[in-house]
Amino acid sequence: MESQEETARTPLLLNPSRWRSYITRSSNFNLKTNIWSELGGSVGDLGTYIPIVLALSLVNHLDLGTTLIFTAFYNIVTGSLFGIPMPVQPMKSIAAVAISESQTHLTIPQIMAAGISTASVLLILGATGLMSVFYKFIPLPVVRGVQLSQGLAFAFTAIKYIRYDQNFTTGKSGLARPWLGLDGLVLSLSAILFIILVTGAGGDDDVNRNPTIPQSEEPDSSSSNGSRRRGAGDRRLRILKAIPAALLVFMFGLLLCFVRDPSIVKSLIFGPSRIAIVKITWEDWKIGFVRAAIPKIPLSVLNSVIAVCKLSTDLFPDREVTAASVSVSVGLMNLVGCWFGAMPCCHGAGGLAGQYRFGGRSGASVLFLGIGKLILGLVFGNSFVRILSEFPIGILGVMLLFSGIELAMASRDMKSKEESFVMLVCAAVSLTGSSAALGFGVGIVVFVLVKLRNMDFSSNWFSKCESSVDANDN
Repeated sequence: MESQEETARTPLLLNPSRWRSYITRSSNFNLKTNIWSELGGSVGDLGTYIPIVLALSLVNHLDLGTTLIFTAFYNIVTGSLFGIPMPVQPMKSIAAVAISESQTHLTIPQIMAAGISTASVLLILGATGLMSVFYKFIPLPVVRGVQLSQGLAFAFTAIKYIRYDQNFTTGKSGLARPWLGLDGLVLSLSAILFIILVTGAGGDDDVNRNPTIPQSEEPDSSSSNGSRRRGAGDRRLRILKAIPAALLVFMFGLLLCFVRDPSIVKSLIFGPSRIAIVKITWEDWKIGFVRAAIPKIPLSVLNSVIAVCKLSTDLFPDREVTAASVSVSVGLMNLVGCWFGAMPCCHGAGGLAGQYRFGGRSGASVLFLGIGKLILGLVFGNSFVRILSEFPIGILGVMLLFSGIELAMASRDMKSKEESFVMLVCAAVSLTGSSAALGFGVGIVVFVLVKLRNMDFSSNWFSKCESSVDANDN
């Protein structure tokens, strides 16, 4: 039998037992709850993903098949590396500039140039350790302010999706949505009520006790009646928790695509898109960097790295995700995919909140999502955009609403009025100024001023005065 020392010296490729041991130790796909919860969490960020990808496909002619394949690989790799439902989302500010009507729409090479430029900055910040320094010294109330503003912004957008017709090619809302119909208010409200009934507030604590009985009034554990009531309540909650509410709502939305327009079946073309390298000119680099990358870089640092790491620490304290690793991950994703025309992507705190809200607790959640994207990208290619164009926008709004609320709820841990004050000022400026970077800057200034106001300078000043007087007397 081979000794441990000899086993350690044997090359990994030549030792199957070491492979099995390595995979067992390093695997981050182990289910933390059950497969249905992870499947439900896997679609938790699609309320953000689908509208942006659809808009870029319709307006800027982004190849959806290529994007699906590359983001599928991103999901699988990041799920394996981080061990949490790390989201892969569009770079929203780049997408907003790309589809804006105020200026000429960005071309695909210009969008890719913006993604590569942003990714290069994040890769440098992560690889040099500067991102870890930023993460360490940024005050928590300021980060919570950014998270609160992003969460509320998602929720406001979700309500707009639910209440009004949307035109993603122009980015504008239309007429009020009718009550009845395959994308009416009744459908959206029914989806909201179903998700609340199944998932409640979205936490894990409600499965440990019967929520209908306050803790102070629960019967003694020795009481058979109380034990039965608690047991029945726990069983009911566990049954509800096993239902993948978000997945069922999303699958129902897909079914409605074909009901709303059965002719989309004829427009589907089977087979993956042809992947080719995007040719980027010097003019594309200049336009992409100035118009899209410069506004995106501050938001990427704050929401795609800092806020994601803070939220990850809150939700998964036993699985550390470092700012450097997240920053490098965003950089590498885009330095690979953007050269082939895949949509610029990042890790967003809103996506992580959404996947957690609907049951995602491990890397298995994004593994399932990655497999689903890969199948769709290989089978339907770019023609899948025809299906997404018929997806009920109200249902997307429902999913985005819960994601936004979950992200905003991360700010509930402020321990003092001063911290809450800084957080709310930061959030208010971020929302009204439509800029997380502006809110972040104002939040830092307010935080410093509050700290300076509370610092005790008097004792040091008086002691220096007394010492100088004594020196003069002598």
